[in-house]
Amino acid sequence: MRLFLSFQGHSSESSIVLPCGKDRQTVADILKEAVKRHPDGSSSTIPPVESYDLRLRLNNHLLTPSDRIEDVLHDGDCVVLAKKGVCEFPNALSGMETPHYFNPNFKDVRHLEDIEVIYLNGSSLDVDILVKIGEGNIKIALSEEGKENLQRAREVVNKVVQEHRTVYGITTGFGKFARTHIEPNKICELQENLITSHAAGVGTPLPPKLTRMLLTMRINTLVKGYSGIRLETVTKMVNALNANCLSWVPEKGTVGASGDLAPLAHLALGLIGKGLMWSPKTGWAEAKMVLESHNLSSIQLAAKEGISLINGVQMISSIGTEALVRADSVAKQADVVAALTIECLLGSVRAFDQAIHEARPHVGQKLVADRLRSLLHSDVFPSELAKSHWNCSRVQDPYSMRCIPQVHGIVNDTITFVRGILNTEMNSAEDNPLVLPWRNEVISGGNFHGEYPAKALDYLAIGVHELANMSERRLERLVHPAYNEMPAFLVEMGGLNSGFMIPQCTAASLVSENKVLTHPSSVDSISTSAGTEDHVSMGGFSARKALTVVEHVETVVAIELMAACQALEFRRPLTTTKPLEAVYTLVRSVVKPLDGDRFMTPDILSIVKLIREGQVWKTVEPFIQEYNKTLRSIP
Repeated sequence: MRLFLSFQGHSSESSIVLPCGKDRQTVADILKEAVKRHPDGSSSTIPPVESYDLRLRLNNHLLTPSDRIEDVLHDGDCVVLAKKGVCEFPNALSGMETPHYFNPNFKDVRHLEDIEVIYLNGSSLDVDILVKIGEGNIKIALSEEGKENLQRAREVVNKVVQEHRTVYGITTGFGKFARTHIEPNKICELQENLITSHAAGVGTPLPPKLTRMLLTMRINTLVKGYSGIRLETVTKMVNALNANCLSWVPEKGTVGASGDLAPLAHLALGLIGKGLMWSPKTGWAEAKMVLESHNLSSIQLAAKEGISLINGVQMISSIGTEALVRADSVAKQADVVAALTIECLLGSVRAFDQAIHEARPHVGQKLVADRLRSLLHSDVFPSELAKSHWNCSRVQDPYSMRCIPQVHGIVNDTITFVRGILNTEMNSAEDNPLVLPWRNEVISGGNFHGEYPAKALDYLAIGVHELANMSERRLERLVHPAYNEMPAFLVEMGGLNSGFMIPQCTAASLVSENKVLTHPSSVDSISTSAGTEDHVSMGGFSARKALTVVEHVETVVAIELMAACQALEFRRPLTTTKPLEAVYTLVRSVVKPLDGDRFMTPDILSIVKLIREGQVWKTVEPFIQEYNKTLRSIP
């Protein structure tokens, strides 16, 4: 067994590999050896063992000296010699922001024998596959086609170097330094300097899911064979991904033009053994140590490889993909929640008549109307609530109820449009310069510019925001006694109890924030790199805003769902349709009815979790299928 030992307060340069054998069988043995090797010690002044603890780097867990090594540690574990009683490792993060979210169910794919493998070829990746890879449900490998693409392009780069040709990014500097010639013996140093100098991002690092998606997209664009990077280098990237050795990539710092330079440089920095990396086994630690603890070696960059690793807008697209997939999920569930609210507000189903939507046949509008018809009162799924007000005097409902297909419909069409853009992006060559093996040429272009995903994600934010805008208005109608015959704020003994008064305020506040966040960041541009990059996309902020907007929409829809279920309590003993009763049962499995004021944030978060996991849609989907099957069987 071997352990990786680092010392609190010291850089990774002082880290050592510590073999364990007959003379080192307990934690105390390791502790003594670690103290002897402490960088601050000398032959005459070795710090006393009693002054130190030995901790597991992954979770700061204190190791007991009397424990046997084989009982508490595994081969390749990272341990830290720390001052007694001190459990923080300031040398590891040196003031950098730590991740705000890590999925506790994140899979370490190294330990899954039956996990699916996707072979990347640069052309067949899509949004759904990418998300599965991000979640750790799929490993990746290079297809034979992808390997051949890499080798053909590399031959062209090798010829450029051998023939001493002047080609941007290979034998010249970058950006404003494009006319600066680089001597042959400095070509590799040039590439490493590029990575270290460009790793200048700030902010919270991406969580593992998004970092895996980012690295996957970067690998996929490289195997198209337009970058000239070596097969050996891309193979090391694949190995790092499958071992979940993930670089520290801060989310801020890209202007989204000459690629997402800063974030991708951070991604590459860990791969070359510098900066920080994270793995389920080690936690945050120095990149070199994380790689070595997984029996992996860092990348040694060759000609053009540094620039090949950072030209492209995969940061925009990875965050954008997460936003898109969650937008798609909440859009479906917003239709379900709206249907339940319509039932509780004694709304009409007439506005969803098929003939109305055939007269204005937008794809999304028809889709939403179809969903509503399958969920609301019908011969297939009758509703006692609907029957209870057939003879009422109301002629038509307010727009937040009556116009759901028209408003939710364009959200669905927006999602379809953005999906097409991102699917194209993740299968595109975005390097600069591009290597064209069949012409034996290397040509500078602008495929790195992020305007496409930037504009698409600004559009996504604008579109999906309307789900929350409509949801909050329906929520207002649920809690306002002037709009229904139920108690104010859906609670008995109003005055003593406030009920849903403040949840509606919370929803209103998130909708208001979204109105600011939906301002397109891609309409802005600031010239960078001494005027060389005189137009940029600002797509990084487009992506981050879009994801934040989606998060707000999930919460607003969750609050509407919670209120609709509470409203249903006041409509009892009448029942709604089978699919909507199933949704009510789902909600009541995590949140009980409100019979008096209580701490409501946990309730809101419980339903947000249902929304994010797609549980509301999964609940009604079989009923929708049954409805459609029944309609098809009618002559």
